[in-house]
Amino acid sequence: FIDICYSSSITPRMLSDIFLVKKTISFLACATQYFFMAWMALAECCLLAIMAYDRYVAIYSPLRYSTIMHLPICGKLVAGAYVAGCLGSLVQTTAGFRLHFCGPKIINHFFCDIPQIIALSCSNTFINQIMVFVVALCIPLFSFLFIIMTYVYITVTILKMPSAKGRAKAFNTCASHVTAVILLFGTALSVYLRPSSAHSKHLDKVLSVFYVILIP
Repeated sequence: FIDICYSSSITPRMLSDIFLVKKTISFLACATQYFFMAWMALAECCLLAIMAYDRYVAIYSPLRYSTIMHLPICGKLVAGAYVAGCLGSLVQTTAGFRLHFCGPKIINHFFCDIPQIIALSCSNTFINQIMVFVVALCIPLFSFLFIIMTYVYITVTILKMPSAKGRAKAFNTCASHVTAVILLFGTALSVYLRPSSAHSKHLDKVLSVFYVILIP
């Protein structure tokens, strides 16, 4: 569900713009597009962290898995991911769209992304950049560090397994999740944690394809 909502917030509009000569979007539509994209993206970060913990429990203590990761706990974790994503998105959207825009209002991107929105402003954007940075630090970066820590424990647990077949099976179970984590966090964090002076418009477009379209 979250992957469908995530990609649907960007992809339909992007595909329609391909066939349009004049590509325009209203201020409200731009803010709405970014809000839902950021909400789903931040929630996805939290869910990937939850999935890492889920794999750790399944590998470390398979007999207690159903007791630890029972349905009410899973429901609360998923709900928490959506709430955290919504709050983080609200902060970032407010930081980007409450600015004054007095110059050319041309977004050099295929969707309304916050670094490009802030770059268009003629206001002092220091506080706004700090707000965006703090959200990126609190949710995606902390989720990424939690995943790394979890996989350290998973790797130690797997290496202690006596069976080579069991070790191979455990590593294969984590392979797809690790790939998604590297692509999503690697590209997204490189965009949102860089200072505005270090942003490259063409590079940002390429990186955003990974965390907006390919990963979902």
